[in-house]
Amino acid sequence: MTTPTIRIGSRGSQLALWQANHIAAQLRERGHAVEIEVIRTVGDRMQDASFVAPATFPDGTALDAKGIFIKEIEDALAAGKIDLAVHSLKDLPTTLDPRFTLAAIPPRADARDAFVCEDHWGLHMLPMGSRIGTNSPRRQAMLLALRPDLEFVEMRGNIDTRLRKWSEGQADALVLASAGLDRIGRTENVHQRFSVDELTPAPGQGALALETRCPLHPLDTEDPTRDPAIHAAIRALNDPATEYATQAERTVLHALGGGCQLPVGAFCHTADEQRHLHAMVVSPDGEQVVHFVQRARLDMSPCELGAAVAAELTARGALELLQESAAA
Repeated sequence: MTTPTIRIGSRGSQLALWQANHIAAQLRERGHAVEIEVIRTVGDRMQDASFVAPATFPDGTALDAKGIFIKEIEDALAAGKIDLAVHSLKDLPTTLDPRFTLAAIPPRADARDAFVCEDHWGLHMLPMGSRIGTNSPRRQAMLLALRPDLEFVEMRGNIDTRLRKWSEGQADALVLASAGLDRIGRTENVHQRFSVDELTPAPGQGALALETRCPLHPLDTEDPTRDPAIHAAIRALNDPATEYATQAERTVLHALGGGCQLPVGAFCHTADEQRHLHAMVVSPDGEQVVHFVQRARLDMSPCELGAAVAAELTARGALELLQESAAA
């Protein structure tokens, strides 16, 4: 069976296009024809605007921090205009629309957060009251746990935009995902990569999500083999170790509420013949930290591991801290 041309939908940012081209190259190496279609999302049109909720998309559905970067791409996927959406996994909700599925999660890049600064070689070297550019409640809370004197500057937009704003002096330093900086070759001012016990990464950080239509419900009734064939081609790019780790992390997030704006970190890796799942929840002011590391057998399922960690965090008061965050 010949696989039809695989149409990839991507945002137009430098990082998004790098990711789409990276996956396209791997598919072409396997003999598949690939096209890339750039789709401009609400998030791309709001690079210099503050995100204010509640708000809606033009069709009346709720606009949220995740949806502003993926809704138009998923709409194109549902309509059959594209066959594959390449996302940063941390941008996807923990529960997908049943029309879609994660066909593959390729090998993960560096999941850690990176400290970007020109004059200082680490967070501890910043002067008192320095301004950090980040909108992430997780990063803000965890940074305050390390440095209560820090101030934060809203730094909206993709990596290109944030680096430009920082270079213009709008902040003294940035904290960004290492993976994105590595992928676009902008590491010249990365002077520190935080350990997962200092800043526990967002669930799925550093991993790509390859989203397709669910092959059980093919869209093209004239050719019911099209979607299953494309799904099978994409599935060949899956990395089982990354899939396991990110599923465990996303299970933690889902059990605690599922929102990307929650100050929740989770990172899973395998070492010494064991699974290690680090998780952290921090109060908005950084004063209260719930940090837990679960070590488990290799044969423990990722959902079981994630659920066990979420239960332990809950027993230690994590839900109360998340309620504080929601009220802040």
